Amino acid sequence: MAQTAGPAAWQNDLTPIGAADWNYDMAAHLLERAGLGGTPEEIEALAKLTPAQAVARLVRFEGATAVQLPPFDHSGIHDPGIEPFPPTRPAVTDLAKAKGEALGIKVKPTGNRRLQPVVDKFFYWLRASVLETNRVAYWWADRMVASPRPLQEKMALFWHGHFASNEAKVRDYRKLLGELEIFQTKGLGNFRDLTVAVAQSPAMLSFLDAGVNVKGASNENFAREIMELFTMGVGNYTEKDIREAARAFTGWNYVDLKFVVNKDQHDDGEKTVLGKTGRFDGVDVIDIIMQQPVTADYIAGKIYRNFVRQDLSPELQKQLGAVLRQNKYEITPLLEKIFLSRDFYSEASVGTQIKSPVQFAVTTYRKLGLKHVPGVPDFNLATTALGQQLFFPPTVAGWAGGQSWITPGLLLERGNFGRDVLFPDISFLPPDRFTGSGEVRRVADRIRQGMDITTATMDESKEGMAESNKNADRDEEFNTRYGSFRGSQLAIEKVKPIPREIAQVNLSRMVTDAKLKDTAQVVDYLIHRFMRVPPDDESRKKLLAFLDKQLGTSNVAIAQSYLEEPLRLLLHLIMSQPEYQLA
Repeated sequence: MAQTAGPAAWQNDLTPIGAADWNYDMAAHLLERAGLGGTPEEIEALAKLTPAQAVARLVRFEGATAVQLPPFDHSGIHDPGIEPFPPTRPAVTDLAKAKGEALGIKVKPTGNRRLQPVVDKFFYWLRASVLETNRVAYWWADRMVASPRPLQEKMALFWHGHFASNEAKVRDYRKLLGELEIFQTKGLGNFRDLTVAVAQSPAMLSFLDAGVNVKGASNENFAREIMELFTMGVGNYTEKDIREAARAFTGWNYVDLKFVVNKDQHDDGEKTVLGKTGRFDGVDVIDIIMQQPVTADYIAGKIYRNFVRQDLSPELQKQLGAVLRQNKYEITPLLEKIFLSRDFYSEASVGTQIKSPVQFAVTTYRKLGLKHVPGVPDFNLATTALGQQLFFPPTVAGWAGGQSWITPGLLLERGNFGRDVLFPDISFLPPDRFTGSGEVRRVADRIRQGMDITTATMDESKEGMAESNKNADRDEEFNTRYGSFRGSQLAIEKVKPIPREIAQVNLSRMVTDAKLKDTAQVVDYLIHRFMRVPPDDESRKKLLAFLDKQLGTSNVAIAQSYLEEPLRLLLHLIMSQPEYQLA
């Protein structure tokens, strides 16, 4: 039952693996790392190919089924009148007072809370964008599960963590979706072109404050992150390089979803960046960065650590960087070199990677044979509990990954995920239809009780205070808490709900189709199907004893009529094993 890996001597050897060394377990490892796992049938199909053909199917899509995956289905929540969206609630009310209109809403000429419709609209968009972003995350997760070209989505996930931006700062699902589509269409192409496209995307321009980077008052955020995180790594540039590069990016901005260069805000003077001098703009700076040998080494090393292992020697990193440079920053040849190498299949590489939460969830669904992400448990809530929510990376550096994915608490949550997939919660409350916000509930309670909402503390219970607050309500120009309440109502009304079906799992049929006759065969089959690193002999014996006890027999045929629940309990135990976390 032990998973096959190449010998220890293969470590750091970029020589291609030979056809004689190719087998089912090698193909499973390739699909786990260069894809997102799969069923035994999908692994068998790769195992029947040569190593070069298997890698070409995943990396270049040669022979992969061309399935037309549906585009994202927009809810139609965006109103052009909200552009440009103000950065804060005070900014929107100040604009409304000064102009008599904001977010496409006119201020009421007289009466109570003249600015309330504007405030409602502000909170509506904040809430609606988050809900629609969560729908985009579901759509993307569905692609990860269903796509016959899984590397396209896995590479997009890598770039999403590399060129990190989040909804909390961008506050526009359309911009985040546009950036994701760049990762999906260009993620396996040319790194230089990808970097330019991301640098000019409204999501990244918004996230890194491009709007305040203007001639005479350059903002260094954009230039610093491009050098430090996106291309070169710490220590390979000077502070002067950052200041000069920031000048080159002045004037870069966006109007709604369109990249623009405001020429009157661009510093067209001479700059010196990384030893080059000229009247550079942002694209020129990116090209200069690509000329630095360290850039190829840094990017190749980061790609390697994502797909192979964290331990990377300086010598091997330089070899991989050379591959990227020689191919003029084309990513596909580098991936082919990695996935065909003996090093990729060595003992040091196989079964040593901790799955990220998204990878953990998606590979589970794919190994179950599902074609869609179920609505229960909620994908976004589940991965958030595990430490990774799509479109909400914690910092511009993305997620830390590796050992940070595993703590005692997170390991328990991973076990809970398996339970929730196999035994869905029938009392589940969809987060896109229900808000647990205490403040929203308090506003709703006051309205139900016939009381006016108030800017004063909601916890006040004395009748005199409540009456005083009523009077205050009548004089205010707007109420922030009511705006949040009403905005949430409008958002839920307009954003399409996420389908909430449960996973259609039939483990009994899986066992029957595999023609398994006794519980030992069942345990071994499920371990081999779902785990790339099998448990030790003692753990296997405990799993077998558990199934025997649940069935009351070791004969599968005798237990056929009540097989499903014991199999689900067994699979939950398998998913709770420490080894299940490894790829």
